[in-house]
Amino acid sequence: MDHKLTGWGSGFLGVLIFSGSLPATRVAVSDFTPLFLTSARAVIAALLGLLCLLALRQSRPASRDLMPLGLVALGVVIGFPLLTALALQSITAARSIVFIGLLPLATAIFGVIRGGERPKPAFWVFSLLGAATVSGFALTQSEGGSLRGDLLMLAAIAICGLGYAEGASLSRRLGGWQVISWALLIALPVMAGLSLITWPATFGTVSTPAWISLGYVALFSMMLGFVFWYRGLALGGISQVGQLQLLQPFFGLLLAALLLGEPIAWQMVACTVFTVFCVAGAKRFA
Repeated sequence: MDHKLTGWGSGFLGVLIFSGSLPATRVAVSDFTPLFLTSARAVIAALLGLLCLLALRQSRPASRDLMPLGLVALGVVIGFPLLTALALQSITAARSIVFIGLLPLATAIFGVIRGGERPKPAFWVFSLLGAATVSGFALTQSEGGSLRGDLLMLAAIAICGLGYAEGASLSRRLGGWQVISWALLIALPVMAGLSLITWPATFGTVSTPAWISLGYVALFSMMLGFVFWYRGLALGGISQVGQLQLLQPFFGLLLAALLLGEPIAWQMVACTVFTVFCVAGAKRFA
């Protein structure tokens, strides 16, 4: 029970960190290309992960862990950041929230397929209700969509769900920060080469908000967030703790209200309360 509570607390911190990822990506792609942003954030995070692995003298992962680590790298180091960056060139950050509401369901599905979890039928009822609530709310609050952007976000959600489930299973053996660090190192040769190929001709036109956004997605979204998130999934269960991401869109809107002075509508409060109910129900029957 203590492990599960710790897992939920760690997962909650991970969700808080991830809440700023899509808005930061939206700001960054205004001055960086999606390919450079994806590769640069991965290279920066990989160097940080390498320092941690060397400083704490972590042993190399076993050969059986290399393929799962490759799937983690494909899902959360390369796939999700690149696909969302491409999508956010043609849709707004607000609209992308529609698809984040589907991520817990995708994570739960891959938790069953890859992690061997078997939630009770009632879990799927609460999970679907939560996904529908978040998606419905986001659809009524966002504009500026495109078919290309929507399809890219759907692909991003699917591959991210795989990366989350695979990483959570590995974290039970290797540890949360070790998993993301090794996955980043596996992807480093490709990401370093890509960053050199897509290196901007000049950085003189890059705005301060774009630099700050790059720093955020590299240090927090790509590294620190996963330290808490994978630990939470490993301790509390992939399907169960994954439902916490239903709250991520509301955290993003709350940040917008606090930092940008945007009003909080009563619909947001009502949907948040119902979503918390869905998360609690999913936790109860997982």
